[in-house]
Amino acid sequence: MTTSRILKTRKRIALVAHDHKKNDLIEWAEFNKTVLARHELIATGTTGRLLEEKLDRPVKQVLSGPLGGDQQIGSMIAEGLIDVLIFFWDPMEAQPHDPDVKALLRLAIVWNIPVANDRATSDFLMTSPLMHQEYEAVIPDYSGYVKRKV
Repeated sequence: MTTSRILKTRKRIALVAHDHKKNDLIEWAEFNKTVLARHELIATGTTGRLLEEKLDRPVKQVLSGPLGGDQQIGSMIAEGLIDVLIFFWDPMEAQPHDPDVKALLRLAIVWNIPVANDRATSDFLMTSPLMHQEYEAVIPDYSGYVKRKV
């Protein structure tokens, strides 16, 4: 049984960045300001405030990542409220909320949404023709997993 959901032309993009990657994400967002203006932006804590200031447009803000923002974004992904995840994470520094980060990335894969974790991948994603049209995303069938006996 295959199920899917339609990612509309106006995507709901979650933007997340670890502390040492916030400047990179802000610079990337400024570079992609025109493209991002076509979409709804959601971000964690400080990242959201910084993006709102630099882009001069509203950004829906959830809590800071370590305070539950990563989990809020993950919940929104599971509810079908996020279409794309841009997450500039710092591979060189352990984070106190690493389990939350892993859970967020896992949910993005479970629900088959586009994910970018660095500038190059984010640039490729933003310039894809699929970013600017409706897209039917196939959602994997987890019914066997859900029905399994433990």
